[in-house]
Amino acid sequence: MDQDLVDAALAAAEQHGKDVADVPLNAIAAAAGISRSTLIRRLGGSRARLDEAVRQAGIDPGGRPPVRERAIEAAATLIPRDGLGSVTLEAVAAAAHCSPTSLHAVFGSRDGLLAAMFDRYVPVPDLEALAADPPERIEDLVHAVYAALAEAFAQEPRVLPAIFGDLFTRPDGTAARMLKANLPRMVASLGALLTVQIQAGRLRPLPLPLLIQLMIGPMAGHMLLRPVLQDSLGNALPPVDEAARTFAEAFLRATAP
Repeated sequence: MDQDLVDAALAAAEQHGKDVADVPLNAIAAAAGISRSTLIRRLGGSRARLDEAVRQAGIDPGGRPPVRERAIEAAATLIPRDGLGSVTLEAVAAAAHCSPTSLHAVFGSRDGLLAAMFDRYVPVPDLEALAADPPERIEDLVHAVYAALAEAFAQEPRVLPAIFGDLFTRPDGTAARMLKANLPRMVASLGALLTVQIQAGRLRPLPLPLLIQLMIGPMAGHMLLRPVLQDSLGNALPPVDEAARTFAEAFLRATAP
């Protein structure tokens, strides 16, 4: 197999953010500067020869997760370890075993990559799903919100605590931009859930921004501090689910009509 075809296949894979085996032949032909029919003829009618040549060059032509998934996971691993500022396209590309060019093709920019990673590790999608199909009982609703918060803060890698850490140290930094961009979605989902409960007479008609803050603030603060509290208090610290129930009950008592 000619090396120029292997090089063209690798270049097309990076450009499209895909494994070689998933790149269309016409894209490989374009990268090689030849027609698709010429490429097929040089491959002897089968792309299996190309995949095998790529494999012999020491590169897996397929079977790995797509570049998008690898990049999001790589960024999520870098943030808790090195901070949000460490998430450059070059650093993520090295950790995800791809090129910065492929990241540009998939995400458009560093902010695009961070937005995709943010959406994966914050509870906003879970809250939107909850707003689309809310429980009937307000007790179940509040417990579900607290469970989503607890899971988002506790899941590994610990992206959400790292984002808050960046926010506290750099109020005008990247984390602040990400949070501001997602705040309307969170307010919309929680606002819709709470407005229904206010209209049904189950909650006091407090201003929504304050009601939302009263709802999520204690649980978010507890989850941010929990690793330190766990080290200091050990078994005296209640389990997460028990803490969530306690905060949920306190919220319901504080906001009852």
